[in-house]
Amino acid sequence: MHKAGRQVRFSINPFLTEDIEGSNSFASRPTGEGLSIFFELFVELAGEVEPATGFVVNVFDIDRKVREFVVPIFAERIRKAFRQGEHIGFFEIAELLKSGWGQLSDKFGTARISQLSLRLNPFRKVTIESRDCKMIYFSEKFEFAATHKLWNEEFSEERNFEVFGKCANPSGHGHNYIVEVTIKASEDKEVFRAGVFERIVDEELIQIVDHKNLNVDVAEFGRTNPTVENIAVFAWNKLVGKFGEVRQNAGLHCVTVWENDKTYSSYYGR
Repeated sequence: MHKAGRQVRFSINPFLTEDIEGSNSFASRPTGEGLSIFFELFVELAGEVEPATGFVVNVFDIDRKVREFVVPIFAERIRKAFRQGEHIGFFEIAELLKSGWGQLSDKFGTARISQLSLRLNPFRKVTIESRDCKMIYFSEKFEFAATHKLWNEEFSEERNFEVFGKCANPSGHGHNYIVEVTIKASEDKEVFRAGVFERIVDEELIQIVDHKNLNVDVAEFGRTNPTVENIAVFAWNKLVGKFGEVRQNAGLHCVTVWENDKTYSSYYGR
């Protein structure tokens, strides 16, 4: 079984009655005219590779089907909300994704949809993983800057530099870390108040590690190497229980930490 994904970009202008198709799908298609709302829809399909083509599904088919069957759903809902002065919340976005899932479910032969994810801005997205599942996933990225040094006192100096390389620099070195926190919920809409969510992450995690020497200023790393793997576990431990886990089907789902654009670690708890 393989999984193949495609990012489809499109723009909707709520002030106009229709959108201009455009010719540049790299930017967005429909293209948007003037001030419009830009979206990125990630479509993930699971299936077997077709021997004749080497594809799970032709990505151009994904583009075409999304623009034919899904974009109109978003355009109609957004324009209706705009006319009536209604707010479209995260659960309403999830319902739009489920409607899109229903429209696409039989459009790709034997391949099946495994995930739909809508990026609302470069740092925030809403995801569903099954049409019949009521669970939705909300993800947002945060940043912090910190220094660390990787060293094991039980190793010789030579062994430390052999294992950790430049990361064993006695003076340490720094990273601009990115942390993506993903929470999940099925019914409790209070979990998805973005301002409350951001405040929790900021107070419980970011303020503890931002502009700090992790080895010196964060007690948990006094005897534990602040690798990206261990930072992900640390972040999980700081945040778990803070997003409504006492309620059924709600709470922290995953923490992913990048120390650069090539190296990251995700942690889902025990």
